[in-house]
Formats: sequence, C-alpha cells, structure tokens
Amino acid sequence: MIAGMRCAVCGTTVDIAVPFPWRCPNATEDDPYHVLHLVEGLDRPSLLDDPNPFVRYGPRLAWWAFARANGMTSAACEALTREVASEFGITPFERSAALSAELDLDLWVKDETGNVAGSHKARHLVGILLHLRAAETIGMLSDRPPLAIASCGNAALAAATLAAQAGWPLDVYVPTWMDDAVGERLDQLGARIHRCARRPDDPAGDPAMLRFREARSAGAIPFTVQGPENGLCLDGGRTIGWEMADQAAGAGIELDRAVIQVGGGAFAACVGAGLGREVRLDTVQAEGCAPLADAWERVVAIDRPERYWSQVMRPWNDPRSVADGILDDETYDWIADVRVMVESGGAPIVAPETDIVRAHEMATAAGYRVSPTGSAGLAGVLSERSRIHSGHRVAVVMSGVAR
Repeated sequence: MIAGMRCAVCGTTVDIAVPFPWRCPNATEDDPYHVLHLVEGLDRPSLLDDPNPFVRYGPRLAWWAFARANGMTSAACEALTREVASEFGITPFERSAALSAELDLDLWVKDETGNVAGSHKARHLVGILLHLRAAETIGMLSDRPPLAIASCGNAALAAATLAAQAGWPLDVYVPTWMDDAVGERLDQLGARIHRCARRPDDPAGDPAMLRFREARSAGAIPFTVQGPENGLCLDGGRTIGWEMADQAAGAGIELDRAVIQVGGGAFAACVGAGLGREVRLDTVQAEGCAPLADAWERVVAIDRPERYWSQVMRPWNDPRSVADGILDDETYDWIADVRVMVESGGAPIVAPETDIVRAHEMATAAGYRVSPTGSAGLAGVLSERSRIHSGHRVAVVMSGVAR
C-alpha cells in the first residue's frame, strides 16, 4: 500500500493521510522544479477479482490509501470506485499477427483506443477525481473548486468526460490552433474553453500551460497529467502497466521490452512502474520534438541531475510532428522516465517523421483505429528495428483513437 509521497528533488515527504497532495510543499512560482513521487509501503495488498482495473488494483492506489487512513472502509472505497470509475475496463493486450509478420518480431499490442475517452489519459485523471470524492465523503472538502487542465487533445477530452460524469466544473486551457472537432466535443461535455494566445510579456513556454498555472495559483484544482502539477497523475496510470504484466503472465509469456511514446512523460513513467524493472522500457519522441532525448545526454553526465532541472530539461524550440499529441516542449516527468529507463536498461528513441507516418499506416492497416500520436510507440520500434533481436517479445500501446 502507498505510504505517502516524497519530492524527487528536495526529499520533502507528505503523509498519505494529507488531503490534496498535488505539489511539493516547497514548490513556488520562483522555484517550480519539484515533483512528488509515490512511496511504497512494505505490504503488497491483494488484488480484487473484478474486471474494472480501478476496483481490481484499488488497494494498491494512493487515493485508496488516503481514504483508508482517514477512516473509510475498504467496502466504501470499492463502492466509491464503482460510482466514479464505472466506465473503466481492462483493455485488450494481444499479439498482433500482422505487425509481427511485417516487423519479423513478436509484437504485442495494448489497445487503449476503447478506453474512457479513447485513450489512456483518463487512467491518470480518475485517481485525482477519486481522491477529491473521498475528501468530500470524509468531510475535508465542502465546495467544488473548478478543475483545470492545459490540453487540446486526448487529455482534455478525458478530463471533460470525467468532469461531466462527476458534475464538476472544468476549465480547459488550449492553444489558438486547437482542432475544431475537439472544441465541439469539449463544448458538448460542458467544459469551459479558454483559447490562449501568446502575450507580449509571456515567458518562454506554452501559453496554455502559463494560463493553466495562473488558474491553479488562483485556487483551481490541477486536473492534469503532468506530475509536477499533480503528483497523483502518476498513481492511476500504473494500472495499464499492471494489466500488461498480468495479461502477459496469463498468456504464458515474458516481455523483453516495451516501447512507449512520450509527450509530458507521465505515461511512460506509469507503464514502467507497473511493468517493473525486469522489462526494458524505451521512450519514443518525434525528431521534431525530442526534449527527453536531448536531456538524456546531460543526465548521464551529471550526478543527481534532478538538482539541476532547469539546466537539464530545456524547452524544445518549435515542436513539429504529425503526432501532435506528443509535442510537449518539455518532458515534465523526465525524472520518473529517466528512472524507469535506467532501472530497466532502456533508453530514449528519436523517431524520424517518416517512421511516425509509416507506423500510423501500419497500425491502421492492422485494424487499430488510432491516431499518429497513439501509434508513435510503434514508430519507435521501426526506428530501433535493426537493434532489436528477432526473437524478442516487444510491447507497444495504441492509445488515442483516430477522430
């Protein structure tokens, strides 16, 4: 069971019973370079026999430990999960005969396109919502401050879907170039959309993220998939890695490698945490936006690189790729990504745009209704193919339904 949280930068700890542990207590506007990571206790809670991953793995999650530490029973936690996360189910993880034959590899695909809002993003967010609903139940939250997120794609749609189901107000901060179809769906779900043009006095970085942070400072709840903004996004996302590990064991196989696409970085961090260090995890970014790979060269040359965050993780200038969902100019969860790669023997992959496009064509032809962002893990396999042993079992995740 989760015992608490600890800042990966300054070492400050937060007890699991403390409500709303979004950010390190030492994070400030002048020093934002902190991130809370989960601290595992000595016990390993048993799984519950249930097809809903948030029920099945519930006792392993931080929100559940918070609720239990504040007097909620396991039965009450399970009931709240069924109320808040009723739409989740364990998603398929199967060998793709078509892709395996084309690549001359044993390729296994976790298909998240049928998950809530069409991607893995809701897994990261529902744990935050469950923490909030538990706090309401316990009596620690009497009103509902607005939720806030900076996104114009899958994360925004996941946030809006969950917020609408919970009846919780949501503000979505988006760039001016947001796709109209995404905007229409956000409108239908009742989200309040804020288009964020760059202001003359804005510092470097995404203006939508700047406006989101202003809202957070004004009291909005960071309902987001960036660990430095809300460490609990690194909690529920682990369910995808746990599922993959359990499904591989159920199929009688052992995975050699997982190749996971990276934007902000929480996804890869969670898959790696769920799979464990026995499975090599490589991260993938597009050649038009690869801040993690760029930082990797500095990380391996520095002792405790997290102490030099701003020097190590530098914003990418002019991100470009058809995989627009992984064009975060910074890999916000780089510390967790570096950790899972180092522990598992993995490394960053930079995929040429031709491989991004080709991977999407291959995934679509193989029957996956996925976007170029969602098939970018496969692009990493293409880019690394000459260095992957033909007998290895390689896993990718298709996440982000084509719209």
